[in-house]
Amino acid sequence: MTTGVIDGIAWRADGSGPPVVLIHSGVTDHRMWDGVVGELVGSYTLIRYDLRGFGASPAPSGPFRHGDDLRSVLDHLDLAECAIVGNSLGGKLALDFCGAAPDRVTSLALLAPPIAGRDWSPSFRQYGAAERSAIEAGDLDAAIRLNLDMWVRGPAREWSAPLRALADEVTDPMRTSLANQAATEALELDDEHPPVEDHLADLKTPTLVGIGDVDVPDFVSVAEHLAATIPGAELVRFPGAGHLLPLERPGEVSAILRRFLG
Repeated sequence: MTTGVIDGIAWRADGSGPPVVLIHSGVTDHRMWDGVVGELVGSYTLIRYDLRGFGASPAPSGPFRHGDDLRSVLDHLDLAECAIVGNSLGGKLALDFCGAAPDRVTSLALLAPPIAGRDWSPSFRQYGAAERSAIEAGDLDAAIRLNLDMWVRGPAREWSAPLRALADEVTDPMRTSLANQAATEALELDDEHPPVEDHLADLKTPTLVGIGDVDVPDFVSVAEHLAATIPGAELVRFPGAGHLLPLERPGEVSAILRRFLG
């Protein structure tokens, strides 16, 4: 294991072999990949980092772009190209980066990603409004409850002992991300490149799209759209799984990534 900090971004690398970057969701940090890393560490160099305002990377103090931070990590590690895997927000960042710098991405795995320009459902917009209200009121506990219901339990399941255990695991990193969310969103710059969603059909990078079949319906629709639009993309469904696939199904995710990455 090697760790470091570059431009305020905390990163770590485990294992040896072809490089694979793992990007966490918007309610966790790099530790969401622990189970997957444990399965794959003997076959790949697995690089993880905490996005600004998440985990050990402090909130931004000035304007920034997530894509620039990813590029800084790759340059720091002398990686001209690599495979990139992302869950949720991490999947969107991976897709955006591939659209901007396709020569640096050998393979792309997107697990329950959102996309820009989506016409979100009324129920999902209601969740977003409730989260903003809770954060603006300084009620992080209420914001955490909303996010646990949305991203851990999901709209189609009841709370169970395994889901409660998963909620306990993500509560602390979720609290950090929510505490920093206002500053992070205020300082994040727009991408300099045309939206990748406008040219999905031009992507040539081998792509896998994964989705849990009891995830938020909006995300199921996005996954199906991406798989149908990106040439040659493979859609993998996880029966009975929700949104945080690397945490909920690390063994299945690892097996699929091993097959896909080769």
